[in-house]
Amino acid sequence: MKFIKHIGLAVLLAIGASCAVFYTSCTKDACKDVTCNNGGTCSGGTCTCTTGYEGTDCSTLSRTKFVKSWSASDLITGGSTPLSYTANIAAGTGSDVTQVIVGNSFSDNFFTVGPITATVTGSTITIPSQNPDGNKYSVSGTGTLANSIITWSYTIKNDSTSATQVYSGTWQ
Repeated sequence: MKFIKHIGLAVLLAIGASCAVFYTSCTKDACKDVTCNNGGTCSGGTCTCTTGYEGTDCSTLSRTKFVKSWSASDLITGGSTPLSYTANIAAGTGSDVTQVIVGNSFSDNFFTVGPITATVTGSTITIPSQNPDGNKYSVSGTGTLANSIITWSYTIKNDSTSATQVYSGTWQ
């Protein structure tokens, strides 16, 4: 009788071990058939993209959605008459995939500031403080892209007088 109990226990252990082996061999690697481009990494079947790229397989440059000719309408803080003009955003030059060049930009009856260099991270465009073309004005600001419209907030400073103007606006 004891012998039969040992045989039964051995059979149950063998079945349990077989089930464990079959179960682990059937677990599929969620990243096996996933290709993440441009240095992206896969976890759980989803790509995590490096800075400057997006999309399900990290093959889309984040800045692409910003590159076009925009119809701009900006307002000086406290002002009532919007400034309307056309602004162009182009892909930057060089190896920085986050860089864009904003040309024909930030202009009113008194000055024109541009072209300027900005960076794109996801849906945000950032203009670090800079003095384009060596003129007497410096510019800095940020914008957020949603529904094909960039909502801006930026500052233009006259470097010789320290006077500043703060603008907000939309480009579409």
